[in-house]
Amino acid sequence: MIRDFNLLATADNYNRSQACSELWMLLRAVGDENPSVDRSPVKGLITARTNLDPQEAIRRLREELHVKRGHFKVLLRVMPIEARVPTTLEEIKEASRRLASKIPEDEAYRITLEKRRTDLRSMEVIDAVAEGIERRVDLEAPDWVLLIQIMGRTTGISVIPPDGLLNVQKERAALPAKGQ
Repeated sequence: MIRDFNLLATADNYNRSQACSELWMLLRAVGDENPSVDRSPVKGLITARTNLDPQEAIRRLREELHVKRGHFKVLLRVMPIEARVPTTLEEIKEASRRLASKIPEDEAYRITLEKRRTDLRSMEVIDAVAEGIERRVDLEAPDWVLLIQIMGRTTGISVIPPDGLLNVQKERAALPAKGQ
C-alpha cells in the first residue's frame, strides 16, 4: 500500500490487479507522468499517488471517461484524499475540522463515511466530527461533502464538492449511448 496516497479507488476484489493497471494507465493518459498505484490491504481498495492535484485528477479522469469510456473496464470509483491520519477519533476530528474550514460560512455540507476494518461506530465518528464544524448540514443537496474513508489503521479525509469523486458506473449510465 502507498503510505502517502492522495487518491483512493474501488474495484471488485477479483479485478483489483487489473484495476491498479487501469488506474495507472488512465493517470498517465490524463497527464501524470509518474503515478504510483498499489493494492491496499483492504479488499477492493486501491491506493494511488498522483503528481496532479487530486481534485484536478478526478476532473481529468471524468473527461477521459466521457471521451474514452471503453478505457474504464474495472474501476468503480476514484476519490481524492487530502489528508491521511491514524484511525483515532481525535485524529479524524482534528483533520476534518481543519479541512472543513474551507467551507464558506453560508454553505452547507454533509459527512459521508465509509469504514472498513474498524470497531468505531458510524454515529460515533459522525457526531464527533460534526460537533466541531460550525456550518449548516444538508443531507440532500449539500454544497460540500466531508468524505471520511476509514481503512483499518489509516483514514483518508477530503472536503470536496458533491461531484468531487468519480463514480464510473453512475457517470457511464448518464452518458448518451454511442452513436447519438
